[in-house]
Amino acid sequence: MLSAGQIVTHTRSLGPEGFLYGGKKLDNALLTQVSAAVAELANLPNVSRPSPEEIRADAERFGIKTKYGNYNFVSSIKNRSAAVTVYVGGPGVAQTSLTQKRREIIESLPETLKLVHSYIKKAPFVRVESTMGDNDRFAPRCTLYVSTYRKEMVRLAHMVNQTLFPNPNYVGPEFNIVYIPEWQEKDRQILVFPEIGVTYVLGSDYYGEAKKGFLRMGMWHAKQREMLGLHAGTKVIRACGRDGKLRKLGMVIFGLTATGKTTHSCHNHDLNGEGEGVEIVQDDVVFWDKDGSALGTERGFYIKTEGLDPNIQPLLYNAATAPDAILENVLVDYRGNVYFDDQTLTGNGRGIIQRTDLGDYMSKSINLPPVDELDGLIMAFIVRRNTVVPICSKLTPEQAAAAFMLGESIESSGSDPRRAGESVREVGTNPFIIGDESQEGNIFYNFVKRHSGKIECYMLNTGGVGEVVARDLDGTRHVKQRVTRVQIPEMASIIRGIARGTIEWQEDPYWMVETPKAVEGVDMSRFELSRFYDTDQIEYLVGELRLDRAQYMERFTGLDPVIRKAAEM
Repeated sequence: MLSAGQIVTHTRSLGPEGFLYGGKKLDNALLTQVSAAVAELANLPNVSRPSPEEIRADAERFGIKTKYGNYNFVSSIKNRSAAVTVYVGGPGVAQTSLTQKRREIIESLPETLKLVHSYIKKAPFVRVESTMGDNDRFAPRCTLYVSTYRKEMVRLAHMVNQTLFPNPNYVGPEFNIVYIPEWQEKDRQILVFPEIGVTYVLGSDYYGEAKKGFLRMGMWHAKQREMLGLHAGTKVIRACGRDGKLRKLGMVIFGLTATGKTTHSCHNHDLNGEGEGVEIVQDDVVFWDKDGSALGTERGFYIKTEGLDPNIQPLLYNAATAPDAILENVLVDYRGNVYFDDQTLTGNGRGIIQRTDLGDYMSKSINLPPVDELDGLIMAFIVRRNTVVPICSKLTPEQAAAAFMLGESIESSGSDPRRAGESVREVGTNPFIIGDESQEGNIFYNFVKRHSGKIECYMLNTGGVGEVVARDLDGTRHVKQRVTRVQIPEMASIIRGIARGTIEWQEDPYWMVETPKAVEGVDMSRFELSRFYDTDQIEYLVGELRLDRAQYMERFTGLDPVIRKAAEM
């Protein structure tokens, strides 16, 4: 974290007296106050620094032991509080549009900070220090201060310890999160100060605020170092091509929640030929550098446990039932039986699994090597659509950059049951971008162009085709014809075919992309649109989505025009 003196110097560039945010003038001194308060917190007598072993033993007293020997914890808040998350800082940080609730948070910020800075001198806190990443370029120090006024909140410290690295040799900035779960519910808010590497979590006990809080600050600071934070999983694939030669490929998999990003990041794709296989590297956030390397961040993967099946997802299932796994908001009965399919508590059940529990599929490094050290790099954008989007599309660099900006999917029941099935978009499939989103797209496009001879880009639709929906006058959604879903083994076969180079491609009759004509292990005729719609319906649905994409892209005025044009793919 920057010192108070450094903060003053930095924020003066925003104006001699302060900066405007949401129509309110905020004094630069606020950032200095935050920095000073966090620096002081480290040495206060109410802050303890137990060992990871002591924290684990203390936390497990408040968990439910499962029949597998691991523990499940239940939080009061079961999702991230995105609607009350506010970025505070200069023009390159502040959110461009504010809801009424966020405006109220900004209006109350000076008074809120006074209350927080008084409270942190009174309540008991536990401090844990970890490192994000394992490399000699960018591996920030991450310090969590969690209030244990409610003693069971020590579990948050345990979960951070199981996610990040204990390595004390950090490289780069220092990040601090101050967690006060017992803050009044009516005043729940997440205050992010990216420029000084501080986040305040007030009124939430959901672990995702800690995990994403550190990663959010990491992605912003990586961008200041000309890297790009990607919300993506990474893996190394060894696959035998048509010529019989074994190739070593990197793979980067983008995807929003519930699209299958982690599922396919942690799948072996049945690559069982001689010398073939996969090495699972990361499942959530990496920092993409100019040489094409992707620097990993975590040793523990925070997975969705909904529907976890040992027959379909054996790697994830085995890791989630290992003794070192941590479950969160999963239903566990009084005998320790675990019900991954039961959504009584929430549709957002989670688990922290250890990379080491992936066995032979774990890569030795959490970093994807530079492109020059690979035979190729596959970049896959996972979307989840149910009507006319092809199951697999091969993209040009411009189309890939457009796919990055579109970040499209549909709302899942886990993220918001009331909006299930509705279209949702998130630039880079990354809800944690701070600053200009157009800049992210331009950086991505330049990276892909720089390595265009080695990078192949694809859009993978893990939803399906054929759905027909009608709406009542009040907007209520009714499914008239159910989607024909692509199954996990089918998508695994498609990825295997991409890696081996065995897919037979054709120009798509409706989209300006190439799509598979034949894939080993998949009956592609199942997904022919003519089986579900007549020609007029197909053209209408394709035209509607193409127009929606084009209109969405118009908001990014700073985006390279070739990317905006490519959105009509």
